[in-house]
Amino acid sequence: MLELLLDGGVLPIGQFMAAGGFMLWWIFAAATVLWTLILERYWFFWRIWPRRKAAVRALWMARPERSSWSARRIRSALISAQVASMSATLPLIQMMISLCPLLGLLGTVTGMIEVFDVMALKGTSDARAMAAGVSRATIPTMAGMVVGLSGLLSINRFRKRVKIETERLGDELAYSG
Repeated sequence: MLELLLDGGVLPIGQFMAAGGFMLWWIFAAATVLWTLILERYWFFWRIWPRRKAAVRALWMARPERSSWSARRIRSALISAQVASMSATLPLIQMMISLCPLLGLLGTVTGMIEVFDVMALKGTSDARAMAAGVSRATIPTMAGMVVGLSGLLSINRFRKRVKIETERLGDELAYSG
């Protein structure tokens, strides 16, 4: 059974999800989509990009002349198409990274509403009931931030990789021939 370390103890995933409230399931769904997109980009750069780069280079080298105005426009179009394919899912990844902390914040708000409901019904003397609501408020915030931060590392790596690969491709597609 999958377990999660929390407060120095071990808490099964089902209990963790129940303790975090329904927003934790939305954060989990967003994290699944985010990491699917991130893994797809890793796969693209590892398996697809080398073949695509070689095909573009072969297409360029097969041209009889590579220094005219039209050749320069074709070179620019080839590079632009490859930049678009390298950056294809990056905006969606960035959106998912931004969405996760917002879902956590929504979980915080719903948890605090529960705290206020407990205070309205039982008064401020029931600390145990209020603590449950505060816990439900902080767990989604933490989960949303962790998912968002983990995605930031990957998106920055992908942006850097796109920039480097674009420069390399531009260097390989020489004008004169």
